[in-house]
Amino acid sequence: MSNLQIGMASFPFLLLLIFLRVPIGLSMFVTGFLGLVAIQGDAILALARLKSEAYTTFSNYSLSIVPMFLLMGYFSTLGGMSQSLFKAAEGFLGHRKGGVAMAAIGACAGFGAICGSSLATAATMSRVALPELKRYGYAGGFSSATLAAGGTLGILIPPSVVLVIYAILAEQNIAKLFLAAFIPGILAALGYMLAISIYVRLHPDAAGTRPAIPYSERFKALFNTWPVLSVFVAVVGGIYGGIFTPTEGAAIGAIGTGLIAYFNGGLTRHTLADSFTATARSTAMIFLIVLGAAFFNGFLALTQVPQELSNWVVSQGYTPYTVLIVILLLYLVFGCVMDSLSMILLTIPIFFPVIMTLDFGFLDFTSMQLEEAARILASGVPEGMAADMLSNIQASVASGIELTREQARALGVSITESRVNRLEAEYVAIWFGILVLIVVETGLITPPVGMNLFVINAMDRSTPMVETYKAVMYFVVTDLLRVSLLVAFPVITLFLLY
Repeated sequence: MSNLQIGMASFPFLLLLIFLRVPIGLSMFVTGFLGLVAIQGDAILALARLKSEAYTTFSNYSLSIVPMFLLMGYFSTLGGMSQSLFKAAEGFLGHRKGGVAMAAIGACAGFGAICGSSLATAATMSRVALPELKRYGYAGGFSSATLAAGGTLGILIPPSVVLVIYAILAEQNIAKLFLAAFIPGILAALGYMLAISIYVRLHPDAAGTRPAIPYSERFKALFNTWPVLSVFVAVVGGIYGGIFTPTEGAAIGAIGTGLIAYFNGGLTRHTLADSFTATARSTAMIFLIVLGAAFFNGFLALTQVPQELSNWVVSQGYTPYTVLIVILLLYLVFGCVMDSLSMILLTIPIFFPVIMTLDFGFLDFTSMQLEEAARILASGVPEGMAADMLSNIQASVASGIELTREQARALGVSITESRVNRLEAEYVAIWFGILVLIVVETGLITPPVGMNLFVINAMDRSTPMVETYKAVMYFVVTDLLRVSLLVAFPVITLFLLY
C-alpha cells in the first residue's frame, strides 16, 4: 500500500475504535502510532516521535490558557455567579410570557462568558433554572430544550476553550477569534429568545408567568451581578486594551473568580481542593485528546492526505461556498455523535487546508491599493513627485487600474499583494472557525443524539426525551438560520476586525 492509501485506510480504523467506545484521544494516538509503523515498516519512527511529541505538544504556551479557564468556570459556580445572573434576568423578564425561559438563556450567555464550556454551562444553569421553570408551570420538554440550547452558548461566547484549541490548530490570534465571536454569540442568544417567543405563542400552555416584582428589587438583583461583570470586563477589557495576553487574562480571571467565591463563602479549603482536582482531571482529559490528535495529524501529514484532498477539491471546480456548505453539513452530522473538542481536533487538520485553498473574495488588492492611493492624494501630493508620474497615478486611480510597483513606491502606498493575501487568509480562517463552532454547537442539541440533550435529561428524568426533541427543534432552526446568515454575510462575523 502507498502512504496515501494507508492514510485513507486510517479513517475507518479510527471510526471503528471510536464506535468500540475507545476514548477519542487514545483512538487517535493508536491510529497515528500504527499508521507510522505501517509507513516505515518498523516502529523506530513511531517511537522516536513518541519520545518528543508529548513535550513538544504540552510546552505550547498557549495551552496554559485551558486549565485557567476551566478553573475560572469552577470558581464561578462556587461563587454563586450563575444564581445571581439568573435572578437578575428573571427580575426583568420573568413576568412576560416565556420570560423565565428567556431569563435562563440570558443567564446561560452570561455564565458561558466566564465559564467557556458548553456542557458545564448546561449542567450548572440546569441546577439553578430548572426548578424555577417547573415552579412557574413550564412544560418539562420546553424547559429541558431551553436549557440545552442555552448551554451551547458557552462554546461560542468568549472566553471559550474550544476557540483556544481552534486558534492553536489553525495558528490564528486568540484575541481576534474572541473578538469575532462576540456578534455571532449575541445573535445566538437573541435567536434563542425569539424561538422561545414563537414557541409560547404556538403552545400557550407550555409556559406560565410569574408576578412582576418592584423595580427596586430588579435593580438590586442587577447590582448583585457586579462580580460577573467585573471579571468579564477585567479579562476581556485587559486583553483588548493591551494590558495582558489572553493567557494572562485567563489567569486574572481565575484569580478574580476565586476571590469572589472566597468572599461569598463558596470557596473553602475543601472546595478549593475539589476545584483543583476537577480542573486537573478535565485538563488531563483535554491534553490527552490534544496529544492523540497531534500524533494522528503528524501521521496524516506524512501520508499527504490533507494536501491531496485539497488538490482534489480544487480540481473538481466546485465553488468555494459549495465546498464550505458540504463541510458544515458534515460537522452538523459529526456534532450529533462526538463532543466538540474531539471533533475540532480530528477534523480541522483535514478540512482547514481545503478551505484555505479556496478564494472567497473577501478582499480585493486593486481596490484596497487605489483607496489608499486616493487618500494619500487627497492629503497632498508627495514632495518631489514628477508631474508625469502624478498624472499617470491620477489616471490609474480614476480608471480603477492597478498601480505599478514604481507608482506605488513613488506615492508611498503600503498595501502590497502579499499583505492582502495574508489578511484575507486570516479573515477566512477566523470566519471558518466561527462557523464551525456554531455548527458544532447546533449538533450538541440536534436530535436524536445531541449531547446537551442527554445532560439535561439526566437532571430531569421525569420528562420524556421525545418531548425535549419536539421543543428543541425550534432552537435548532434558529441556529441553522444564523449559520445561513453568517455564510451569506461574512462581514457580520468580521465586522469588529476591520
